[in-house]
Amino acid sequence: MQEDIFNMSVRKFLKKVGITSQREIDTVIRAAIEDGRINSNANVDIQVTLKIAALSKPLVIMGEIHLDDLS
Repeated sequence: MQEDIFNMSVRKFLKKVGITSQREIDTVIRAAIEDGRINSNANVDIQVTLKIAALSKPLVIMGEIHLDDLS
């Protein structure tokens, strides 16, 4: 395995994940605030599941997003 190629490929994938995730999170959080499903200064639990096809066990990453009045 060539480390430089591997690292660049991983970084490219993570950039795509980051941009896509941020856009989707922003969209659904703002819609949920507008619909009244969540409060605009709530803390929202979030979970991401990373699954690598060649591996059997997914990695679950959990966290919290602090809204602090985004409306």
